[in-house]
Amino acid sequence: MHTHAYAATSHDTPLGPFEFERREPGPVDVVIDILFCGICHSDLHAAKSEWGGSTYPLVPGHEIVGRVTATGASVTKFRTGDLVGVGCMVDSCRHCTPCHEGLEQYCENGFTGTYNSPEQGTGANTHGGYSDKIVVREEFVLRVPEGMDPAAAAPLLCAGITTYSPLRHWKVGPGKKVGVVGLGGLGHMGVKLAHAMGAEVTLFTTSPGKEADARRLGADHVVLSTDAEAIKSVAGKFDVILNTVAATLDLGPYMNALALDGSMVLVGAPPGEHRGISVFNLLMGRRSLAGSLIGGIAETQEMLDFCAAHDVASDIEIIPINAVNAAYERMAKGDVKYRFVIDMQSLKDEVA
Repeated sequence: MHTHAYAATSHDTPLGPFEFERREPGPVDVVIDILFCGICHSDLHAAKSEWGGSTYPLVPGHEIVGRVTATGASVTKFRTGDLVGVGCMVDSCRHCTPCHEGLEQYCENGFTGTYNSPEQGTGANTHGGYSDKIVVREEFVLRVPEGMDPAAAAPLLCAGITTYSPLRHWKVGPGKKVGVVGLGGLGHMGVKLAHAMGAEVTLFTTSPGKEADARRLGADHVVLSTDAEAIKSVAGKFDVILNTVAATLDLGPYMNALALDGSMVLVGAPPGEHRGISVFNLLMGRRSLAGSLIGGIAETQEMLDFCAAHDVASDIEIIPINAVNAAYERMAKGDVKYRFVIDMQSLKDEVA
């Protein structure tokens, strides 16, 4: 299927127009006309090969919302016209233990990423949502509840599930005290979701000017993480701290802020290693340092339904496709509240 997109052609060139052929849909495939695609910090890392392993040309984008335009003969869950989403995965081996348990993101044979990943069976490089259409197996397509703003729903497919999954896994709810480190694309969703789950939420930020916004999003307290006394004042307080920052940090002060049996969960993926991990800090409070990777398909659907029921969506800035490079520059500086979303009609207009 002839597809128009924007792609990076090397680690140091801007994204630009690109055309390629998607596979023809098979019996279990769903064809989606892409309406909106969020811009994740992972897109920037991949386009610039900051994590290594990028294959060019590379079409980023794994926060996709669109309408179904065709379905394979064996598809039963979706029909033409349905509003659907695609997140960070488009396939997995589907037969290992994690896959059978609905934890496809931990597939023992490696899930197939929506972009920059070898396609199951063919080995061809996958291309993501900065494009006008996509073909995805039925099992990896999510139903977006009607009534949700499709543009604001798009970032839920990564930023939403990345924060929802650990909050659920560590049983966040009423009576729990949750800290969220960083108020970016992930962090603002962490604050919103923890608040919607009934927790007492504290934002840790290096930016004094973010306090009003944090409280608007659902934070009960704000701690300036550059203020040593403020950090000391919350020692031993939190059941869960969700670290959403995609930069290396000294984790020591945040580990000290955990209560007995508290857990710090890393969901941001910096290009380097964190500092400040002390064995005795873990031993003395039976504390845990953990990580969490997106969520399985069933849990992602649960997250979408939860967000629809609790009126939770991402705070977004909609841009045309030709502004993507400027958006990357602004995102690298933290200059977005809180997620860029590409209106794909702009791509269709560009190639019309």
